[in-house]
Amino acid sequence: MFTGIIEEVGRVLENTGGRLKVGAQQVLSDVKLGDSIAVNGVDLTVAAFERDWFAADVMPETLRRSNLGELQPGDPVNLERSLRPTDRLSGHIVRGVVEGVARIESLVPEGAAVIVRFRTPRELLRYMVVKGPVAVDGASLTIIDKSEDTFAVSLVQYTQAHTNLLLKGVGATVNIETDIIARYVETLLQPTRT
Repeated sequence: MFTGIIEEVGRVLENTGGRLKVGAQQVLSDVKLGDSIAVNGVDLTVAAFERDWFAADVMPETLRRSNLGELQPGDPVNLERSLRPTDRLSGHIVRGVVEGVARIESLVPEGAAVIVRFRTPRELLRYMVVKGPVAVDGASLTIIDKSEDTFAVSLVQYTQAHTNLLLKGVGATVNIETDIIARYVETLLQPTRT
């Protein structure tokens, strides 16, 4: 489990044959084999590491549902270590299970903030509400607007400086994880079959 508070923006070193190698420093300070690190919001298991990089194996299902297969050497990626039971939950509950992707439709400055609008499939939008949480490339954000096929968030200065979101342009893909609570509620409210 994660909080959606990005600890570091790393760089892709290699991405071949289901193996992703990422350059990093901060998230490696106490790393062990088998630890979980969210890469653009995808919970990956550390399979190998050195002082300034780690590698993880990426399953075909993960490549189908995320933007990890598009990553090229040099691309910036959002990184977060898994949550410890004693940590504060500063963002929201993020599982690291990406449900799909969205495309950046616009980036509009608004004072010190930047409003980012994303186009995403309706099957993901159904689990989003205005003022509710969403994880975008692993970053915990609050939805400020929603239409039939888009949603928008407002990036504060800290998020602008400490994530990869403004390093991407219009048309770039981002990973989306909706609020798990909305999914549980929907499941619980469905009539049971006997």
